[in-house]
Amino acid sequence: MGILIAPAILAAGMLAGCGGQDSAGGSASDSGQDSAGAGSSAEESADAGAESSAEEQEGGDAQAEDNTQGGDQLAKILEAGKIVIGTEGTYSPNSYHDDSGKLVGFDVEVGEKIAEKLGVEAEFFEAEWDSLFSSMDAGRIDTVINEVEYSDERALKYDFSQPYTYIHGALMVKGDNEEIKTFEDLDGKKAAQNLTSSWGKMAEGYGAELVSVDAVAQTVDLLLTGRADATLNVETAFSDYLKKNPDADVKVVALTEDASSSLVPVKKGNEELLKAINEAIDELRASGELKELSEKYFGMDVTSQE
Repeated sequence: MGILIAPAILAAGMLAGCGGQDSAGGSASDSGQDSAGAGSSAEESADAGAESSAEEQEGGDAQAEDNTQGGDQLAKILEAGKIVIGTEGTYSPNSYHDDSGKLVGFDVEVGEKIAEKLGVEAEFFEAEWDSLFSSMDAGRIDTVINEVEYSDERALKYDFSQPYTYIHGALMVKGDNEEIKTFEDLDGKKAAQNLTSSWGKMAEGYGAELVSVDAVAQTVDLLLTGRADATLNVETAFSDYLKKNPDADVKVVALTEDASSSLVPVKKGNEELLKAINEAIDELRASGELKELSEKYFGMDVTSQE
């Protein structure tokens, strides 16, 4: 996704391994104490420990099997009657709150329409961008629909749907900045970015020093006050900001040659869920609904490669 955004909820990191470590440590300690007593107690403890280990292994195998069966995740969603979607809620025009406080946006409506195609309701879980994937890892949400892009690092843990947008990246600077005109000019400059976003990594790749931000408005403020020299994001995010703030003293000076794509991630092993999401995207594209949503929120069609 692009750079920005949202109300704080979780920190991050994988939630794993704690139970197993406690169990192993406890068994060793208990066995030692029983051994210091009677021999029969030690034998009983060993038998109990072996039985417990076997049960834990069986439970672990069952959990692993459950996690790798894609049909199970889809079945759980269908049984619950809802798909829980992670989103930021402060990233206009993809995911934000309108004047009435309602959660709206391009990705929000895409999520709702995918849910409709699956025959379930869409329930949204709002959190900061940095914590959305850890929420999916922990099982709090089923997916993230928030301008998620592919990366080799993410592909180690997630499978991705087909693209539903094709958007170019943009380089923005202050209106009177004449030093930065290309991405290569970022070398040695300060770029206002979300530190874990793909755009932040791209800016670093061009030699920029990152200044942490969480929203487009904050980014522009850093540019205007000279605390940052430039920022990278999707063209649609900047276009939306400038549409709402036409007098802002900033400008877009370059676009990437290649377009980036928004994808729907699912935890690895959920082939049935991924298939259902891809079929939903196919139907939305064929019906023209994706195009309509794009024009509604971006003022242009970014759902086609043409």
